[in-house]
Amino acid sequence: MLFDRRQIAPTLRHLAAAYGIHIGTVSWRFPGWCGLLYDEERYLWRTHFSKKRFSARCLEEYGQVFPTVEVDSTYYALPKMAFVEGIASQVPEDFVFSFKVPDDITMKTFPPLKAFGDRAGQANPYFLSAGLFQMGFLRRLEPLSGRVGCLIFEFSHFHPGDFEHGRDFVAALDAFFAELPTGWRYAVEIRNRGWLHPDYFGMLRRHGVTHVYNHWTRMPSIAEQMVLWPPEEAPFIVGRWLLTPGRSLEWAREQFEPFHQIREIDPEARESMRRLIRCRQTGRCAGPLYLYVGNEWEGNALHSIADVIESLSGRDGPAAAAGGGVG
Repeated sequence: MLFDRRQIAPTLRHLAAAYGIHIGTVSWRFPGWCGLLYDEERYLWRTHFSKKRFSARCLEEYGQVFPTVEVDSTYYALPKMAFVEGIASQVPEDFVFSFKVPDDITMKTFPPLKAFGDRAGQANPYFLSAGLFQMGFLRRLEPLSGRVGCLIFEFSHFHPGDFEHGRDFVAALDAFFAELPTGWRYAVEIRNRGWLHPDYFGMLRRHGVTHVYNHWTRMPSIAEQMVLWPPEEAPFIVGRWLLTPGRSLEWAREQFEPFHQIREIDPEARESMRRLIRCRQTGRCAGPLYLYVGNEWEGNALHSIADVIESLSGRDGPAAAAGGGVG
């Protein structure tokens, strides 16, 4: 379907308010969404499009349609208080933010890339540092504590030099979560498919942490992950539709940018999203849902979400859901 912000907004708000189903995108600063979600004229400086103005203010328009967003930028650096206060000021009070935990905490060895400067190829002394997580990250989010959906620990693919066995990672993560304060929703995303082991899931359950269902290049499908980590047993649900298995992020960006339209459709992955939504609507899943879609999956996250929502309504499109539920 065509993305109609006026039609989909009440449906998304209804799902969030009535069922605790929060659906949004991975980040929000995409100029290619102008004409779909954003009014380009709002960001003109004289006669030119101002990327600076757009980056600083477009969340206000985003928040008029979506009830949540995944803040991806915090993965690359600890957030500044001004940034946290700035994004909070642009959205409604019931808007929910989910944040990625900085890679200063989730990366065991820094990749040998220029972007990491002198740290490239070096071991990370702050890997799974509970102190840095609490003092450098959580403290900066405290003003938003009532508006945070979940905190996502994304672990890139580990190599044998990082951990010889998956159980060693599980043990390290177990000790880490034992030190963290309660009252926040923690979610773990791993990229080593062989580590989806009962010991890993058992450790998460002991700490009330959830596994992130992630649609990613080296991972099994979300449908397969749901067999290993049944959503009915999870304390809450986090799903991320990021990249079709077998694809590289670089390829997807080269093919799909500027992310203004759907380039392909992934029926199986869409069905996994519908299954999670129905699980919560029917009461089989107890906790809230936080579902996030990236542009690199099908080419345009806005259209992907709108299509899934429309397919759930089963009546006259997504607007019908706002009056009496979806499904």
